[in-house]
Amino acid sequence: MDDQSYNPNGSYNYRPKPPRPSFDGKKILKIAAALVAVVVVAALALGSFYTIGEQENAVVTTLGVPQTVTTPGLHFKIPLIQQVQKVDMTIKGFALGYDVNSKESNTEESLMITKDYNFVNVDFFLEYRVTDPVKYLYNSADPVAVLKTLAQSYIRDTIGLYPVDDVITSGKNQIQGEIKDKIITRMEREDLGIQLVNLTIQDAEPPTAEVLAAFKDVENAKQGKETAVNNANKYRSEQIPAAEAQADQILQQAEADKQSRINEATGQVARFNAMYEEYQKFPGITKQRMYYEAMEELLPGLKVILTDGNGNHLNMFDFGS
Repeated sequence: MDDQSYNPNGSYNYRPKPPRPSFDGKKILKIAAALVAVVVVAALALGSFYTIGEQENAVVTTLGVPQTVTTPGLHFKIPLIQQVQKVDMTIKGFALGYDVNSKESNTEESLMITKDYNFVNVDFFLEYRVTDPVKYLYNSADPVAVLKTLAQSYIRDTIGLYPVDDVITSGKNQIQGEIKDKIITRMEREDLGIQLVNLTIQDAEPPTAEVLAAFKDVENAKQGKETAVNNANKYRSEQIPAAEAQADQILQQAEADKQSRINEATGQVARFNAMYEEYQKFPGITKQRMYYEAMEELLPGLKVILTDGNGNHLNMFDFGS
């Protein structure tokens, strides 16, 4: 509707409204696309640069494949294509035999047996550092866990080579030096990108009576288990050959019985065939002979007198003779 104003002479002045601006959708879409492009470019530009700290190295991967190792400073990478994994290159450490924060002893790690069969609690602290970031990240899922496992193994083996007095007093330096050399040599062979820097015995002392008693109970239980297993294996090794021999004997006896019955049946068949041939030639005589043989089997040791109907003796047979 147009605007109007009233004049003193009683007439109205009409003023048309200015036209509304037309809505241009394409122009707005272009502006939005330009804003999005600016944001994306800015994000990519910011993501193209990264900073490595003074005590760090970084492994740059291209599509997941390690390419380069970068040192401290500002660096560029290809957005979305390259990724950066930072690695702390400072010396770090961990304890064996006790908790670093609470200082409480961990007897599962610290309790050991010496060469002279004494028990001793020995606490160690190990320091290590990363020497090759690529190998550290890709040659093992957990290189530090591998180092810890190897250290525990070499520590127990080496402590077992020394008497308790050397472990507690005068032999500490020699023992820790020997263990360190063994671990360094093995870690170089494993090639995991980390190196043992130092290993020290923090404390070495005899265990408490309670710990010693509990440890002995565990050892006795293990020995009891081993004894039971050995006895079971011994019984098994004794019984199985005997059972196998008995089974062989039964099989052999069964085979012998089988063969004996086969031979007996074969003989009976042969006798029957021979008798049948005789019967075909002399049926009367053969029948009488078969009758006498049957009587001999049925009436052993008896004398049988045959008579005719008039009481006259026909023959006498002594089946016991």
